[in-house]
Amino acid sequence: MNILMHCVYYPPEIGGLESHVHHLCRALVEHDHTVSVITSHSIPTTPRYEVMDGVHVHRTRLPAKNTLGWIAHALGSLPASVTLARDADILHAQAFQSIPPLFVAKKRTGIPLVSTWHTSHFLRLAQSPAIGPGLGKLVEASDVNLAASAEIAVTAERLAPGIRVRSVTNGVDTSVFKPIELNLPETIVGRRRLIVPRRLFKKNGVEFAIQALPMIAERHDVEMLIIGDGPERGNLASIAAGLGVKERVIFLGARPHTEMPALLSSSDLAIFPSLMEATSVAALECMACEIPVAASRVGGLPEIVDTTVGGLFDPADAKGLALLVGQMLDDPGLSMKGKAARARVLSRWSNERLTQYHIELYEEILGGWVRR
Repeated sequence: MNILMHCVYYPPEIGGLESHVHHLCRALVEHDHTVSVITSHSIPTTPRYEVMDGVHVHRTRLPAKNTLGWIAHALGSLPASVTLARDADILHAQAFQSIPPLFVAKKRTGIPLVSTWHTSHFLRLAQSPAIGPGLGKLVEASDVNLAASAEIAVTAERLAPGIRVRSVTNGVDTSVFKPIELNLPETIVGRRRLIVPRRLFKKNGVEFAIQALPMIAERHDVEMLIIGDGPERGNLASIAAGLGVKERVIFLGARPHTEMPALLSSSDLAIFPSLMEATSVAALECMACEIPVAASRVGGLPEIVDTTVGGLFDPADAKGLALLVGQMLDDPGLSMKGKAARARVLSRWSNERLTQYHIELYEEILGGWVRR
């Protein structure tokens, strides 16, 4: 098959959606399919066109990382979308911003359109009386709709009554994300390491993890490794200093994807204090590296995390977070939770299983599709 993907961001951009789409595209190529991706030229140093891991990557202008920038990117990517669709068998929009240009391509070429709904950003916009109905029209514009979590699927179906949206959890490349050892940033011998792989935006709730740290440190000698960057970094550093835990918090900033398995594997426990969440690829990556996960009870996180592999706490509850983390660090079977976490990812959410699902779905669509 010849598959044309459209996603507003793609590696070397860093994020859960970017990781998911990249690994899926690469795996489809490994199964002898041709894959092209239309994405934004969001990093000026990247080429306009390149072949990355066998995937043909086409980058078009993105004037800004905001709503107006996304609209401009969608309009600017129309020519490439229509041109590349002429040789495609399947069109797949991997973000709601990607549906309009591929819908135009679908109308011009008669190629079926699959859309996958991701991210807590969609959940937030769906609540808007002004924007929600427009998103519903995008659901209706797609021939098949997928969602990264059950919550997203229910929300999309509410916006477009009568349209079925299939819940399909994102996958992890378990050949990359696995327990490994590497030289790591210096740490104090004997300290337990808590890792928080979150971009530093309000919705990710990292401030509550830092607020919980003094309570955790009363009983456990710990440090907190925060991987990710964003507008909240200065505020978070101030919170840590004000709480007297500055020397226990290490801000590593955004790290290349290749470094993540070793960084995750260096930790005792991962914390996801999100206030909003779809299904977190980062949480699945931690689990694939045999790291137990403590996560807030929001969005798609309860679909992947339970007491077998970690635990849940209420969002925006620093005391509840501290209590759960303390209990998990006290648990002599903590490492067994990590092993159970990887086993769960292998059985349910490996990238290979996700790839097979997509191949079968595409074949199912094409089997009943008459090109218009």
